[in-house]
Amino acid sequence: MTPPSALRLRRLRGTEAVRSIMSETTVDPSDLIAPIFVRYGRGLVEPVASLPGVSRYSVDEVGAYSARLSDAGVRAVLLFGIPETKDETGTQAYAEDGIVPSAIREIKRAVPSMIVMADVCLCEYTSHGHCGVVRGGQVDNDETLPLLGKAAVAYAKAGADVVAPSAMMDFQVRALREALDESRLQRTLVMGYSAKFASSFYGPFREAACSAPSFGDRRGYQMPPGNAREALREIEADVGEGADLVMVKPALPYLDVISRARERFDVPIAAYNVSGEYAMVKAAGSKGWIDEKAAAMEVLTSIKRAGADLIITYFAEEAASWLGGSR
Repeated sequence: MTPPSALRLRRLRGTEAVRSIMSETTVDPSDLIAPIFVRYGRGLVEPVASLPGVSRYSVDEVGAYSARLSDAGVRAVLLFGIPETKDETGTQAYAEDGIVPSAIREIKRAVPSMIVMADVCLCEYTSHGHCGVVRGGQVDNDETLPLLGKAAVAYAKAGADVVAPSAMMDFQVRALREALDESRLQRTLVMGYSAKFASSFYGPFREAACSAPSFGDRRGYQMPPGNAREALREIEADVGEGADLVMVKPALPYLDVISRARERFDVPIAAYNVSGEYAMVKAAGSKGWIDEKAAAMEVLTSIKRAGADLIITYFAEEAASWLGGSR
């Protein structure tokens, strides 16, 4: 017979009410950041085939979409621009009247309380699709840095609360911080894409953002998947250069990196639940092979449990609605 003092952990799981109050990890709508793809045109809401439920929006439509996100309880968005024209140095990335500054102004007009984050990279804007200036078949790190700084200043002037360098250039955080401070934009936060791995899970994003490289790949600047210690060095470097918060991308294959970063660093940590991760859940859900809602929430909970404070996810609107919206 089992003695009365025996530990019965099932008592902590007996009912939904008990499970709820005993939960060690919870996801809240305020934890979620919604990526938004913005393009030129008017009245456009273009579904992305490989990302069911995700669309590209023209600037005149992005305010209404942001308001819908806000109503669901989402407090922050991350913008990616798709320009009308591309060139060798990504000129439209740092044009003050470019697609991202225009979208920022529209979102701030429609939803002043929305936290607007802007991705800072050249890949969507260059004719070759790489994240910086290409010289001799290679991305020139130091020639790219001033252009990233110019883009960050253009976005901050338009009203961005956070600028997020994703090009994986050495010293990119420092370049943005110095450019912002020199322009008296000291209040703008910098979120480093600090541990951004060269991943097979980016495919749907590259379709949505029209940003696939025209030659080669990005392994010369994005991180090798096997290198967790190097990821921590990247995070440490970005914190030293002035990052206000840092990111691990993708999230699911790198939960160990999120966890190790949480143990070592006190700064806020974001994790990007990237397009391929989202698309897999959507695809399996559409086939009836998994419960999409349960799987999505399990994914988000696992990312939060690993140590992420913020989760960038294409599930943001749906998940916020499932969680009951703003409270």
